Amino acid sequence: MHVPDDAPDQCPVCEADYDSVSEHDRGIMVNLLDNDRYQRVCFDPVLVDGAARVRFYHHTHEQAETN
Repeated sequence: MHVPDDAPDQCPVCEADYDSVSEHDRGIMVNLLDNDRYQRVCFDPVLVDGAARVRFYHHTHEQAETN
């Protein structure tokens, strides 16, 4: 897992504010059932120096409700 330096100010998937972003190059598992902090995570596939990555944009409950 990597935190990208060039992440946009808003989520490129849903255009809402987000709490944090992480970038992954390996297997991914997501479980948001009963998550106290995040209600939604948007997934954005990107190329970084020619390598495939997936960026996760983590939205709090409050941020997800506004969009």
